[in-house]
Amino acid sequence: MDEVQLIGQSVIMNKVPIDKKTLEHLAELSRIELDKKGEDKLLKDLEKILGHFEELKEVDTENIEPMAGGTIEENIFREDEINDKRQETSDKLIDAFPEKEGDFLKVPPIFQNNE
Repeated sequence: MDEVQLIGQSVIMNKVPIDKKTLEHLAELSRIELDKKGEDKLLKDLEKILGHFEELKEVDTENIEPMAGGTIEENIFREDEINDKRQETSDKLIDAFPEKEGDFLKVPPIFQNNE
């Protein structure tokens, strides 16, 4: 069933409403904790955001040329150059690193599987 919302002057149809189960799953994936008050607010906000995407789907883009990027400007930055002093500093930092594996620096795991 489609949910209808009035936002400003337009009517927006949410084809895929986000329910609390989906929100809880997204919160778990993003590793955030939600209280009941925050959960209700976030649920409403996400429904509005998805509603805006539904509204964008209705925009006629038939005669609009696709863009590969956000601008037609060219890169005005300098070319990368090796700086011997920076390389020396970098080498010292790498040598001082506690654990290495081949050419890589070994760090403690960031993600853990809780299953």
